Amino acid sequence: MYGKMNSACLYGIEGVMIGVEIDLANGLPQTNIIGLPDSAIREAVERVRAAVKNCGYRYPQQRVTINLAPADLRKEGSAFDLAIALGILTTSGQLVMPEADKLLLIGELALDGSLRPVTGVLPMVEAARRAGLKAVLVPAGNAAEAALISGMAVYAAEHLRQLPQQEEEGGALAAVGRRKRPRADPDRADLEEIGPFPEEARKAAAPPFSIQSPSAQPEELAFPVTVSTGPPVQERPPVILLSLEHLRYMPEYQDKNTGGSAENTMMEDYSDVLGQNHVKRALVIAAAGMHNIILMGPPGTGKTMLIKRLPGILPELSDSESLEVTQIFSAAGKLKDARSGLLRSRPFRSPHHTISAAGLLGGGGIPRPGEVSLAHRGILFLDELPEFSRNVLEVLRQPLEDGAVTISRARAAFTFPAQFLLACSMNPCSCGYLGSGGLQQRCTCSPAKIAQYRGKISGPLLDRIDMQVDVPRPRDWNEQEASLSSAEMRAEVLKVQALQAERYKNLPISWNSELSGAALRRYAGLRKDGRELLGDILESLGLSMRAHDRIIKLARTIADLESAPDITSAHLAEAVQYRNLDRQVLAEE
Repeated sequence: MYGKMNSACLYGIEGVMIGVEIDLANGLPQTNIIGLPDSAIREAVERVRAAVKNCGYRYPQQRVTINLAPADLRKEGSAFDLAIALGILTTSGQLVMPEADKLLLIGELALDGSLRPVTGVLPMVEAARRAGLKAVLVPAGNAAEAALISGMAVYAAEHLRQLPQQEEEGGALAAVGRRKRPRADPDRADLEEIGPFPEEARKAAAPPFSIQSPSAQPEELAFPVTVSTGPPVQERPPVILLSLEHLRYMPEYQDKNTGGSAENTMMEDYSDVLGQNHVKRALVIAAAGMHNIILMGPPGTGKTMLIKRLPGILPELSDSESLEVTQIFSAAGKLKDARSGLLRSRPFRSPHHTISAAGLLGGGGIPRPGEVSLAHRGILFLDELPEFSRNVLEVLRQPLEDGAVTISRARAAFTFPAQFLLACSMNPCSCGYLGSGGLQQRCTCSPAKIAQYRGKISGPLLDRIDMQVDVPRPRDWNEQEASLSSAEMRAEVLKVQALQAERYKNLPISWNSELSGAALRRYAGLRKDGRELLGDILESLGLSMRAHDRIIKLARTIADLESAPDITSAHLAEAVQYRNLDRQVLAEE
């Protein structure tokens, strides 16, 4: 006997369809799972066995083989429990699911048969939709997440016993009402199916194959004699037809465009920051073109405070970006509340400086996304940048350049999206007071120590940071000057975003920072005076060609803020001004 159910697993952050094949054969009772399962899947045998028995069903006392196809793809997790359980029950004839080929089954089983939620449901359901499936049965805790994918009917259950149990009537199912007779060999106890009873004969038939002796028995016999031609008839339990309509999940929300926010998003207002208007100008430019930025200044000048308010001026995620970001959070198990819809606010990730390279990029036996992928389409904030391990910082080179992370393993290579705005903060020296101008707090670092401190940030990494901005100590703490608010800054960012959306509508890019090659020359071309100025700057500062292109892209964003069609020398000069660390000589007291 053979049966098949549809399930899915995660492959990186993508969902992959998995066929759960069940084969029942005569032999010693045992259950084998094949198809490169991990230990959690192998342990599913005991979970399913206990759940099936505790829900009143019969676990087959046969040789059970479970194959997870395709067999050359390594699988992990507990999402196959429900598919394995229903596959065994339908293959053994206890249940019938008429449209199982159009249904995706995801869920972990407890020993009592209750369904527990699993991670990564969103990309799995999306993979099922692309494969042509029409419905999905998930634990109740995953229903809201599964409903985020349009075009899929979602059924949610909390327990295996919640599935409706309707006996099929009228002999519509071939397995219902089948009689059995002993084989020709009287020594064999197994029975042979000979087809269904006619409905009239079913009601009138006496118990077959059991003949009692005549009533006139020898008086010397104190007990009756029964002669049997074989073992007594064994009736198969009635087949149960499953219909999931009463489990149909109807989401409470209707507008998925007003969704939740990504984890750790800070929404304080920039009006809380007194002064520092030149830094706010730099942050507007960075947010408008998604340019990497680093703020450098003494302790307490507001560097962290300024960057943590950066998500408040970024535009919301588009529909395609929102689905992409939500799938990443779902695969990482960090989608906490799916009932509010897809994530719409851009993610803000701020890992501690003790993080490892695997935690930053992603890793594991079957790799999972790291912080750079969780910050996709949002902000990755590295506070106190020189305190991070140098080898951890160096792994940022590839994602900053390519917008993706590729992690290779012996069996496969996984690619995670990692297109983010890198925002960093740092002190000017190890003691933090270089150039602060304070009379009581003076820098005690030697030039060699300052060079060693800044040397933790390599030149290639610094070359990929478009804006390097000084954040000085405020001159007058009591000065009541007008402070820009987040609403004013966001209005400027949205204006530039609209210009970029119109300009790049036929290209696979959205921001000025993504320009390269022919697109850079076409949309950010320089006039003769601008080329001459930039050439002189490159010679005097010794900048690389990567810095050359990044200056042009930054100047394009500055021009967009002023609604200027062409890049002028003034825009280039402002762009070069923001590369402080490239042109800065160690300050002396």
